Amino acid sequence: MDKMNKKETDFIRILKEYKTTIYTVCFMFSKDKDEVNDMYQEVSINLWKGFDNFAQKSEMKTWIYRISLNTCISFDRKKKRRKTVPLTVDIDLFEDNDHESKQIKALYNRINKLEPFDRAIILLWLENLPYDEIGAIVGISTKNVSVRLSRIREQLKNMHP
Repeated sequence: MDKMNKKETDFIRILKEYKTTIYTVCFMFSKDKDEVNDMYQEVSINLWKGFDNFAQKSEMKTWIYRISLNTCISFDRKKKRRKTVPLTVDIDLFEDNDHESKQIKALYNRINKLEPFDRAIILLWLENLPYDEIGAIVGISTKNVSVRLSRIREQLKNMHP
């Protein structure tokens, strides 16, 4: 197998292995299926562009999280600069109306009001990642993760629904 085929095969294997991780990050920034797929594609392109330069300085999962978050944050900023009119259907046959589902929706609505960097930190924390890994992904110290999470949680508590 020549070098290019091996690189492509390795990349495809990694993309399949971390598909859920990438989609999780994309869903942090949008609930619109088409937009999430656009973000996933953008992340894949950026992973491919950086694949040769990935020097195993961090774990593969950390690198993928970092690229995914940075891509989605950029995508989110671009989206806010251009105005769009979403097409909506006023009925959702699958909507959960139980108390727990309403609490989860309220939490995510509050999280979506945060700045992208803070949103990324709290969502990584909700994914049960340890502070040191969150710090490695977003590029801050473990202590700074702890301080920011404390501030973010306080900010979420004080938000109006």
